[in-house]
Amino acid sequence: MSGVAASLGLASLSGVAKDKAVEDTTIVIGQSAPFSGPSAQLGTEFNVGARVYFQMVNEAGGVHGRKIELHAKDDAYDPKMTESNTADLLEQDHAVALLGYVGTSTLAALPLAVAAQVPFFAPATGAEALRQPFNRVVFNVRASYFNESENILEQLSVTGAKSIAVFHQNDAYGKAGFDVMSRATAKRSLPIVATAAGERHSTEVAAAAKALHTARPDAVVLLSSYVSSAALIKEMKKAGYAGRFVSVSFVGGKALADELGNLGTGVMVSEVVPFPWGRSSVLQNEYAMAMQKAGVPQMSFGSMEGFLAAKTLVEGLRRTGHDLTRARLLAALETMNKWDAGGFFVSFTPDDHSASRFVEMTMIGAGGHFVH
Repeated sequence: MSGVAASLGLASLSGVAKDKAVEDTTIVIGQSAPFSGPSAQLGTEFNVGARVYFQMVNEAGGVHGRKIELHAKDDAYDPKMTESNTADLLEQDHAVALLGYVGTSTLAALPLAVAAQVPFFAPATGAEALRQPFNRVVFNVRASYFNESENILEQLSVTGAKSIAVFHQNDAYGKAGFDVMSRATAKRSLPIVATAAGERHSTEVAAAAKALHTARPDAVVLLSSYVSSAALIKEMKKAGYAGRFVSVSFVGGKALADELGNLGTGVMVSEVVPFPWGRSSVLQNEYAMAMQKAGVPQMSFGSMEGFLAAKTLVEGLRRTGHDLTRARLLAALETMNKWDAGGFFVSFTPDDHSASRFVEMTMIGAGGHFVH
């Protein structure tokens, strides 16, 4: 493993470099995310993609002569740890921006970000609570769950589905996802004929699988962790269900594919970033070459999201100029209207911090490889 690859390893993610504010030589970006527990892949993949991009920028001289340091803390997807980590990142590390928080535990950090007036950048969630009402410190790079839900329903309608069932996590994420899915179905004649909930990361899904199977939906929409989603798919397939399964991006496509093995073929996942293995855009080629140079062979949607988020944030840092403060960075980011990240367009304005509505349907193919 190369030196760069070693620096991207999971062991380094929980350690935080020595405290530094924005200085003549350094820019500190903070991240609290799950690097342990069942949701670890979500935080780890995003972090790796962001580190790869920051490493590329640093090797080219940094931003206005400063090198970027990403200080990452493990919160194990626990809101209390997210809050504590964020306080440390802001007060001890003096982070100029917070990047890549994962899931609805982000809401625990939001009051601290607002109080500090620090950019809360590219949270890895499509939750409406980070979009409405408008909050000036929040900058969403990915599309919302509502955008994903609309795309899922459109794809199912086009392929002949007449009814759906929904399996959702019994927590804030699952309930928020179910709410937006319900809103999206109201715009189409594609009724929800059954719903079931499961506990986060639980494999106790027999009752849910039976209830959904009994309703005979044409497709089952998954709004849950990869552990529970995989368990439900296995249980329903064992019972003879032959319909389709489709999940929103938050499931973590690679984790779901790994968990399902041969049973994953045909499962659909909506994604909010360009296909990591594609080569049709400048961004995709840049990502592939950077990952290869860094010695990170495993590409994924999560690391593509981290790479794209880091690239977008760096553009904001460049626009801020050498006199970098949190307030100046907030203002600079709002000038990025229709900015081209390499075939992927990002738009931030003073009134709209939802950069993208891009959603693309993918499918797990043979051997766990994704196709689109």
